[in-house]
Amino acid sequence: MANPASYRPKTGEIPTNPGVYRFRDPHGRVIYVGKAKSLRSRLNSYFANPAGLLPKTYAMVHAASSVEWTVVGSELESLQLEYTWIKEFKPRFNVVFRDDKTYPYLAVTMSEKYPRVQVMRGDKRKGTRYFGPYTAGAIRETMDTLLRVFPVRSCSAGVFKRAEASGRPCLLGYIDKCSAPCVGRISPADHRELADDFCAFMGGEAKRFINKLEKQMAGAVAKLDYEHAARLRDDITALRKVFERNAVVLSEDTDADVFALHEDELEAAVQVFHVRGGRIRGQRGWVVEKVEDFTTPDLVEHLLQQVYGEDGDTHGRLPREVLVPVAPSNPEDLAVWLGGIRGAKVDIRVPQRGDKAALMSTVRENAEHALKLHKTRRAGDITVRSQALQELQEALDLPVPLLRIECFDVSHVQGTNVVASMVVVEDGLPKKSDYRKFSITGAAASDDTAAMHDVLTRRFRHYLQDKSAQVDASVLEADGQEEPPDAAVLDTTTPAPKAKFAYPPNLVVVDGGQPQVNAAARALKDLGIDDVYVVGLAKRLEEVWLPDSDFPVVLPRTSQGLYLLQRIRDEAHRFAITFHRQKRGKAMTVSALDAVPGLGASKRKALLAHFGSVKGVKAATAEELAEAKGIGPALAGAIVNHFAAEGPEAVTVPAINMATGEIIET
Repeated sequence: MANPASYRPKTGEIPTNPGVYRFRDPHGRVIYVGKAKSLRSRLNSYFANPAGLLPKTYAMVHAASSVEWTVVGSELESLQLEYTWIKEFKPRFNVVFRDDKTYPYLAVTMSEKYPRVQVMRGDKRKGTRYFGPYTAGAIRETMDTLLRVFPVRSCSAGVFKRAEASGRPCLLGYIDKCSAPCVGRISPADHRELADDFCAFMGGEAKRFINKLEKQMAGAVAKLDYEHAARLRDDITALRKVFERNAVVLSEDTDADVFALHEDELEAAVQVFHVRGGRIRGQRGWVVEKVEDFTTPDLVEHLLQQVYGEDGDTHGRLPREVLVPVAPSNPEDLAVWLGGIRGAKVDIRVPQRGDKAALMSTVRENAEHALKLHKTRRAGDITVRSQALQELQEALDLPVPLLRIECFDVSHVQGTNVVASMVVVEDGLPKKSDYRKFSITGAAASDDTAAMHDVLTRRFRHYLQDKSAQVDASVLEADGQEEPPDAAVLDTTTPAPKAKFAYPPNLVVVDGGQPQVNAAARALKDLGIDDVYVVGLAKRLEEVWLPDSDFPVVLPRTSQGLYLLQRIRDEAHRFAITFHRQKRGKAMTVSALDAVPGLGASKRKALLAHFGSVKGVKAATAEELAEAKGIGPALAGAIVNHFAAEGPEAVTVPAINMATGEIIET
């Protein structure tokens, strides 16, 4: 760990202007981003008395090896630049609001030709409208009820294509819970209008649709069409069931997000109620570890930055009003920033009395309960992870803490479709965004050791290239040189392209014994990397092998460090097997047409549809081939020349699905 005094800037060198600062580790990775009204005052606080810092702040300043800053013109600019850098670099020591549970959303994929209603979790996608979050049971019931009135498509792409090909709708089409656009019962324009109505209802316009159906029901009764009136009555009942499920808490014209938090010295829990049309439409929660000695206004500011900066739209739209427990730091600038995201004014208010203050109290109770529950669930996990990492470091006699571990595994079937996987663990937890897959071909696919050497070489060659690029980019600034007159202006608002392998692990784990470990160590040595340690975990006896060692390290069967290695190894194996099966599945269907240059999948299908078989394609002349859809004279000539080069005795190989044994073409 670095000594903060070794990179502490001189007090006179630090400006007193507002700005944004970045701490970097020895590998050049940004590990913390912050902003300050006075850079000098804030940065000096990190170095004056490190022993008095919070534990996570203490770890951050000792993990860093340098600090840099950028002066800005105003508080608003510092807010925007801080958010941009946090989003770009994803520093591991910054405050990150992680959900205390996974919430499903009701989503409508408006970007598709036939929009689809479905339940979604995880990252939000462009062109999709989201409503929620809901509890798992409530969202299914809501979706099932609304499809009765708004029969929007809800099937997957595969089901839709099968129904389209067969000309028969799925079960939902037969029971009138889908308008069946797959078989042409509704036009694309009418189906999109139906999806728009679904979104409008979920967006708070329920009364408009209920009133419309009531008028239609009255008209049906007047015409003595009691059967139609009964169906409309049931539709009205369904809509009211969804509409009245959420209690009315505020006036009907109120759209607001109500935030509350409960905190202690190290962590804080946040809860938000999404109120639309005066009703609670959803609830969401986060738990955060404190890094700096944050005040509550600082936490509120970072919370709103992340919630609305990442999602931009947490409940179909950013509301007119955001209710918070205390005013955030720089409330005026933050309101301007949020207004730019929404495209209209956003009020940030602290409710003092009345219904909104009462609702804030309820949200605060939820936050208090969430923090207690989080601590109960996480206490054991944190202890076990720390114990596992410490045991592993001591058993392997490593001089550095194991902040990042990468594990590699090779998968194949008798030397075919050779692939490899890389999984990443940081602080004992998987980091799936950094997982990687490798396809291995040529001489490297000859055996496991060659494949392992190839994979490690490729992974760390990328790291060296990224590191070299970072060094080149910082030479001018480090040397105090001026940029040439025609240099481009630095863009501080657009995130830079994400580096493929931004920094190295402390430990590389390979699935295998001494041969695989030696191959991995040789790859690192060939690249000149000597600060990354390598071990292997052999499956048979779960032995830990070190490079150039005749005897393995045997960890106790009850060791948490061994359990951690096993979990990492099993995850790498699962990831490699999944990729291998995908690659093998694509190779299962073979055809004599695959080898024709310039003949893609769609044109192969067109030829088979036109001639009926590969044999028919081979027997056709260039003029006959050109009659098929998408086949021009040049491509037709290439097809004829290709099969002529095979010779008259060439055997026609049928296309076979290796998984089922079914002959696809003859």
